[in-house]
Amino acid sequence: MTNLFGEFLGTAVLMLLGCGVCANVTLKNSKAEGGGWIVVTAGWAFAVVLGVFTAVSLGAPNADLNPAVTLARTMAGLYTIEQAIFTMIVELAGGIVGAAIVWLAFLPHWELTDNKAAKLGVFCTAPQVRNSVANLTCEIIATAMLMLAFFAMGAKPVGAIPAGVGPYLAGIVVWSIGLSLGGPTGYAINPARDLGPRIAHAILPIAGKGGSDWSYAWIPVVGPLVGGGIAYVIAKVGGIL
Repeated sequence: MTNLFGEFLGTAVLMLLGCGVCANVTLKNSKAEGGGWIVVTAGWAFAVVLGVFTAVSLGAPNADLNPAVTLARTMAGLYTIEQAIFTMIVELAGGIVGAAIVWLAFLPHWELTDNKAAKLGVFCTAPQVRNSVANLTCEIIATAMLMLAFFAMGAKPVGAIPAGVGPYLAGIVVWSIGLSLGGPTGYAINPARDLGPRIAHAILPIAGKGGSDWSYAWIPVVGPLVGGGIAYVIAKVGGIL
């Protein structure tokens, strides 16, 4: 399973830059404080591009960086169950490591920031309106759109994607989802993106932090996995695969 180190480091880069943009616009006395949603969504999109390039360059040609993507591709026959499990584990580990580096990068700013929820929001998602059914539904829809777009871009009628273009297309998809569907829940669309940094928040000695909101944590894990599975079924029935 030569893809594991690439998936680990690619996911770490994704979280470093993704959680990093959240820290940049949220934490007190950051030069980007108050940058807003456009900055956040753009930062996450660019993080995807660089994370994918990192993963591919280190021997992970699929560059999932996301257990929901790994699950959908397993259903499509790209992985064995064993390969999928190990890939998901290293993606989660990459999420923890990348988020921990963000804590180090912004080390003086945690103490300056009084808002505990804002500190948690650097690491993981939370809903604007807390409603488990609605929040889960949003994550399912957003992740299904993510994975359906990936399947569609690889379909034969679309034509072969030139080498080096795929990471940019992945970034566009994530940017679009953040701009269009990200408002209700913060668009986790990736169990490793939410759970990995949430674990990092729980274990790191972050100055003045609050709880890690574990009562919500299952939604950005279950929702994306269900959404990825639904996308596979749609793609299969629709003849994309």
